[in-house]
Amino acid sequence: MLNNNLWAPWRIEYLKSLGKEKENEIEGAPWTKKCFLCEYWNNPDQDRENLVLWRTDRCLVLFNRFPYTGGHLLIAPRDHVPDLNALDEEAMLEMMLLCRDAQSVLDQANHPQGYNIGINIGRCSGAGLPDHVHLHLVPRWEGDTNFMSTIGNARMISQSIEELYDQLTEIAEQLKLPTKK
Repeated sequence: MLNNNLWAPWRIEYLKSLGKEKENEIEGAPWTKKCFLCEYWNNPDQDRENLVLWRTDRCLVLFNRFPYTGGHLLIAPRDHVPDLNALDEEAMLEMMLLCRDAQSVLDQANHPQGYNIGINIGRCSGAGLPDHVHLHLVPRWEGDTNFMSTIGNARMISQSIEELYDQLTEIAEQLKLPTKK
């Protein structure tokens, strides 16, 4: 099958103007009232209810409430920044180290056969929270995407988040990972 491209270079001015309108709308917005990651950061006594597994000086590791697969985790910096360019190097390094540690814990808990690791920057890329950069760690298994998601618009998640939360917390403690501050 031939892939045809439709070129419409005149649309770039319109697309650029959309970004400027969005910037003006959010200027000075009180993020701590709108951003769930900032709310979670400011309420460590609610980590279990908020599904925050671990926190370090600079980052949180938490379950995605709308997972693609069981064990889908988010790793987010404390700082409310929209992309990697605005993130300091220490936080960026800590995000990657936590991704590695979370992968080790998931390996022991659920034995995934692979992972998708990604960062969606901007709403058009699929970011549901475009103004607070975060990393997705998605465990994958052979055949985990099947007719249920393709035809039925539903995903099969085999384990409750609460059960997996307890399991991952226990494994992280056994591995002596830096998971709570």
